[in-house]
Amino acid sequence: MIRLVRFGMQSIAGLLAISLASFSVITLMPADPVAIAIRVWSLPATDDTVAALRAEWGLDQPMLFRYLHWLADFLGGDWGRSFRTGEPVLAEFVERLPVSLSLGLAGLALAIALAIPLGFFSAAYPRGIVDRASRALSVFVQAVPAFWLGLVLLWVLGVQLRWVRPFANDWTAIVLPVLLIALHSVAVLSRVYRRDLKETSGQPHFRTALAKGLSERQALWRHGHRSALYALLSAIRSEAGWVIGSTATMEILFGLPGISQFLVQSIAARDQMVLQAYVMVVAVWMLVLNASANLAMRLLDPRLA
Repeated sequence: MIRLVRFGMQSIAGLLAISLASFSVITLMPADPVAIAIRVWSLPATDDTVAALRAEWGLDQPMLFRYLHWLADFLGGDWGRSFRTGEPVLAEFVERLPVSLSLGLAGLALAIALAIPLGFFSAAYPRGIVDRASRALSVFVQAVPAFWLGLVLLWVLGVQLRWVRPFANDWTAIVLPVLLIALHSVAVLSRVYRRDLKETSGQPHFRTALAKGLSERQALWRHGHRSALYALLSAIRSEAGWVIGSTATMEILFGLPGISQFLVQSIAARDQMVLQAYVMVVAVWMLVLNASANLAMRLLDPRLA
């Protein structure tokens, strides 16, 4: 219980620090959102128009007062209005968030599901074809940009072979993006899982299990899977950040209406409310995945409870 309270307090303090830092950086950006809005909306650039917009958006207030006002509204469910579209930011995110979550969670789940058997057979048959393929995949995804590989697969699978319909308005549109998101993570996670299994195979209790008649594969699974899964969960926390970047790339590359695509459109307009909300959504995403991984690790190792 004490650990839970401590974790909650640390999470709240971390989110507050992130919100203040991001709000300060976004507010101090050189471009004036009022000037951009006047140009985009073709409004008359009069002093009255500028003053009215600045007053409506609270840009005429000191930064600390604006931050506290924004924080109170944000916690109350009012995320402000987009400078670019004029619509409530929360409504824009609610509309687009399912696409981004579907891509990110599906890609991460697929990576975990593939990493365990790939890492296991790589450890059970070192220098075998599976181990070599896993190593080659790990090097390949580190060397090749995700957007370039996406363009190539889009042309080969979508245009030449017509196996996928990347721009269709149904579930088939996300098949290729999910595979690309999972590709990097499965290469990293499988090598982490394999490494921990190989470390277990050098322990005395593993040799004892072999002496009792278990095959090497049986001994690896019974005595190495639990600790290897623990290491895998630790690696997932770092992969969560990569999944965010991969999801953003896939949304832009395949024209998917997620929050990352909306963010890119808002950056040029210096849409401060959208940028701030995106930072907080990403922070919460990382916090939730980190908390989920910690909970799973505690279940695997009760000594951490």
